[in-house]
Amino acid sequence: MRNRVIEGGLRVLDLACLSLAMPLAYTIRDRLVDHSHGVMYPLSAYQPALALTLFLWLATSWLFQVYETFRTQSISAELWRIARSMVTLTLAVSASVFFLHGQQDVSRLFLGLFFAMALLLLSTNRLALRYAARELRRRGYNTRMFAVVGSGELAREVVDTVVAHPEWGLQFAGHILEDDAVREVARSLVLGRVSQLGQILDDNVIDEVVFAVPRERLSAVESAFYLCEEQGVGSRVCLDLFTEGPSRMSLGEMEGLPMLSFTRAPTDEVALAAKRVFDVASSALALLVAAPVLVAVAVGIKLESRGPVFFRQRRVGLNGRPFTMYKFRSMHMDAEARLESLRALNEAKGPVFKMRNDPRITRVGRFIRKTSLDELPQFFNVLLGEMSIVGPRPPVPAEVRQYKRWQRRRLSVKPGITCTWQVSGRSNIDFDQWMELDLDYIDNWSLWKDIQICFRTIPAVLSSRGAH
Repeated sequence: MRNRVIEGGLRVLDLACLSLAMPLAYTIRDRLVDHSHGVMYPLSAYQPALALTLFLWLATSWLFQVYETFRTQSISAELWRIARSMVTLTLAVSASVFFLHGQQDVSRLFLGLFFAMALLLLSTNRLALRYAARELRRRGYNTRMFAVVGSGELAREVVDTVVAHPEWGLQFAGHILEDDAVREVARSLVLGRVSQLGQILDDNVIDEVVFAVPRERLSAVESAFYLCEEQGVGSRVCLDLFTEGPSRMSLGEMEGLPMLSFTRAPTDEVALAAKRVFDVASSALALLVAAPVLVAVAVGIKLESRGPVFFRQRRVGLNGRPFTMYKFRSMHMDAEARLESLRALNEAKGPVFKMRNDPRITRVGRFIRKTSLDELPQFFNVLLGEMSIVGPRPPVPAEVRQYKRWQRRRLSVKPGITCTWQVSGRSNIDFDQWMELDLDYIDNWSLWKDIQICFRTIPAVLSSRGAH
């Protein structure tokens, strides 16, 4: 109940901050700009935009879990959730305002000031509240008592972690030992045994019970867990499952079944949705702008050699899904048949085939490869959702069959037209380095990193660096 009251109060304060940001931004805009070139709309004209902002804030703050309970998480994490919510809100409201107003002169400066002021007020409000709450907790107010089931290494680690952070407002009540466990802590720190949990909860003020026992002994404390649930006492289970690996862990459910998920691939649904929007918009624009080039390359290919304009090849995509990748044909029609006779001249290590002066390549093909124009049809693969603008290059099935186990992880994201390898030397990089670059990209992926790779691709293509 107390958490709901606090959450409701935060919502009201945040909505008040958003409402206050508009007249403040209007006043600043009014004093900054010379009105001789036009008159600004009265503040009342922006009231519908404010109403839309308040409504959408409730949606974006829910999406980014702004009001979830994060007593034990850092202020930077909380501010980051607010910032992401505000950026999404800004884009949504700005698009709505300009779409609804058409060609009318809506002050972009005012809207920019409004959202900047809103973010400043929300962040300041949250910093002040967080600081006040932590100071109160340090002084013993707004605290929560917790007990730990278990007394082994995992239990002691839980206690040590909480004790090191008094600003969380969590106070240790004592250990509750398993019935058959040997006591590993001082007697004064023991509240009793699991079989006595009902009496322990009756005799002590305990807000939460943390179960910190080895995974093989969880079944032994199952009844204690349900007892906490029956009495309305909060409970947590400290998991020591696969804690040594680098995978990201998340909690969820499947039709009511609790699930613990592990993955090293990107999982931020909002960022991945933004990546897809970026892919579709960029691909459509690229195909539109490059339409004359597409026609010119197609004509050049047809004039030089017989055969189709496009080269269709089976490639391996996300998690091993096969798909047909499109490129402009840069080789003679018998290229595949001649591959085995050239295999001994392979200049690349690993399962890929690279040859500097490959005799199967046509004159037009050599030019479009050097300038990367042969890759342009892959924007159609991006529109179909089989590829992304940025991602590991899609391998052929024969290469994948020769992968070492650790190299298969590069299939855990959609393949791309450009990637870190593409802007780092391409054919000048050996196969193992190529794989390591791709895995580093996956482990540290962000939308901003994709944009950086796109900008780095332009000079790499223009200079034909590493292109064979």
